[in-house]
Formats: sequence, structure tokens, C-alpha cells
Amino acid sequence: MLATIASAGPETIRVATFSTELSRKGPGLLLRDILKGQDPQISAVADVIATVRPDVVLLTDFDYDHGRAALEAFARVLSESGVDYPYAFSARPNAGQATGLDLDRNGRLGEPRDAQGYGRFAGQGGVALLSRFPLHETGVVDFSGLLWRDLPGARLPFTDAGPFLSVAVEEVQRLSSTTHLMVPVSLPDGATLTLLAFAATPPVFDGTEDRNGLRNADEIALWARVLDGAMGVRADGPLVVLGKANLDPQDGEGLHRQITELLSHPRLQDARPRSDGGAVAQSRGHEGDPGLDTADWSEPEDNGPGNLRVDYVLPSRDVEVVDAGVFWPSGGVGLELVEAASRHRLVWVDLRLP
Repeated sequence: MLATIASAGPETIRVATFSTELSRKGPGLLLRDILKGQDPQISAVADVIATVRPDVVLLTDFDYDHGRAALEAFARVLSESGVDYPYAFSARPNAGQATGLDLDRNGRLGEPRDAQGYGRFAGQGGVALLSRFPLHETGVVDFSGLLWRDLPGARLPFTDAGPFLSVAVEEVQRLSSTTHLMVPVSLPDGATLTLLAFAATPPVFDGTEDRNGLRNADEIALWARVLDGAMGVRADGPLVVLGKANLDPQDGEGLHRQITELLSHPRLQDARPRSDGGAVAQSRGHEGDPGLDTADWSEPEDNGPGNLRVDYVLPSRDVEVVDAGVFWPSGGVGLELVEAASRHRLVWVDLRLP
């Protein structure tokens, strides 16, 4: 394993998000692979986390099971790698939850795209939190049940023939493709840091109605509504919006303005975490700063979107940003490690609370 990067200072907290891509094709398979202890990707993901050593880390694309067995098993792997997370939280995501309806209107039922969020099984590709500090489960606010149509200003898809979603679909279609959670974290000095955690659908894999593009934008917009006080929930005090937005401010597909508006929200600050690895791996034709990219995807000439900034850690303005980065070495064993772990890179920010 690599030598760890400099730890957060004694009065700071390191918050990170990492799209692990550890999701498997069936229920229980992630737990099986963790327990076997022979999966190189799982080992690489653990080594990345152990190298950065965040105090709190959000794992996205991590399969959910009711007893959190996979999450607890992975926490034990991390402990063996030298990082202990005594507190863990996950909630059942919308991914893979059956609706019984033909959501994508392809004439077939029961397919992954007919679930509340894309998934071959309930819980595929969920989100989870690991923390050195207590997570207050009784204080968690879960927006996963919010219907898409009930978001203030919701942008539902239309075609020339009218609404793309039938009345029956509108009555069940949730906004969150995975989940949106507000999770309070108790820090050693008695302060509380609230995490606004999520993973949004990619703004692709749809048609001219732009169903996924619009849903992606509204999943991001939900946090702006929460911060503006429009969702009936108070979001006071220090907080961090973090997770996989699946949207770059300039490049790739999607409604770029939505993530730009979140980045410039008056309640938030963008520390602009960057890496040397991203800077030297710039995708041809892209306009954004490659040093800010967080995903290493296939290039456009290979039918991919290229490298993009899609993972974010955005603290509130009442928190001091001490340092920030994207763990993406430019070469050597460090680059080999992150490439073995995931196409996404871990994003971290060091914070000092008032």
C-alpha cells in the first residue's frame, strides 16, 4: 500500500466521497466477494481509502443489504488496512425497487429501468457512510420517498405527444434514483456536522424526452431546495453536500447549469479539489479544467464521455476549508492503485468548524 497522504490536522475533519463501483450483478455477491478476501478491486478500494484516511467517507455504488452485512464486512477490511470506522450507516435505496410499471415505455415490465432507480435487484448500487464519529440515525432525514412531481419546480419529461410519464407512473415515480439523505455527525468538540448525501442518475441512456437528463438535474436541484428552506426541513449549521452528481459543469451530457447553480449556491463553497493525475489525463475537446475531473471514462472517440468532474464535496460557507484534493496520482504505483479500484476518484476536503 502507498504511504498515506498527510492526515487532517488535530482541529480539522476530513470528509470524502468515493464512487467505489463495487456493485455486483446479484444480491449477496458483494458480501461473498468481501468475505472471500481475494477480490483485487475490493482490496484496491480499501487501499485508496486507507491511503487518504478520511474521518467520514460516503461510499456510492455500494450494494445495500438489510442487515448492513456487506458494509460491516468492508469496514473490517478497512480496519485490517489500518483505518477504523466504528460508525456506519446505510438506508434502503430506490435502486432496484420494483414498481410493476413500464417506466421506460419499451413495452416490457420488470426490467432494471422499470425500477424506482436503475437496478437488477433491490439495493443494487446504494450508498453508505463510514465514520470515525457518531452518526445520529434517529436524526436522519430521508428524501428517498419524495415523488418526482412533488419537487417544487419539477421538470417532468415531455414529448410532442404530451407528458412522457403516464398518470399511473407519476403517482409512483420517486425523484431519487438512489437516495437523498441528511445525516447528522457528532464531532469530538460537541459540534454537529450535517451531511447531505446522494447519488444521482446519469443524464444519459434515454431518448429525446430527456427523462434521465431532467431527473439528474432535479436530483441535484433537491439540495438547492433544501438549502433554500423549500422542503419543510431545516438545514441549519455547518453542513456538507457530497456524493455523485453525475454531472460536469461544462463537459459531457446533461443540464450543466444545474450543477453550476449548486456550486455557486450562497450557502455553499466549492473548494475545487484537484489532482495531478487528472491534469495530465485531459480528454480531447473538453473545456473544463482537467485537474478538477473525478472520473476517468472512455474517450469520446471510443464512444465514452471522456474524463469529467462528477463527484463533489461542497461545505457550507460557515466552515473553513483547510485543504482539498482528488486522489489521482499521475503515475507509478499510485496510478495503478486508483485504476484498479474504480473509474472514479476519491474526493476529499479538510474542514475546520467554527
